[in-house]
Amino acid sequence: MGGNDLFTGTLELLVLRVLARAPMHGFGIGRILRENSSGVLDVAEGVLYPALHRLENRELLSSDWGRTEAGRRAKFYQLTEAGVARLEEMEAEWARFRGAVASIPRRADGGGS
Repeated sequence: MGGNDLFTGTLELLVLRVLARAPMHGFGIGRILRENSSGVLDVAEGVLYPALHRLENRELLSSDWGRTEAGRRAKFYQLTEAGVARLEEMEAEWARFRGAVASIPRRADGGGS
């Protein structure tokens, strides 16, 4: 898996996780990612919105137009049943990946640091 594929898959996982909480517009998704990661996950709109469109095209998300808290018209995304199932698969894959990375020794003698 190349670096770009890893980022794309990770971003999709993060978007699905945010939307598992409640339907939300793109700007809100970006804000949640940024705020909950102390700014580490500051995803540019030019990256986030194409990801939302990909997920919607794959029928993992559905969308409806609505009003934001500020009264602006925006597209609100929500998980479909397929999206919920894919989120569960991706979280299991992520847990396996995280475990595999943790199992690789950091030094030749197998010790930490």
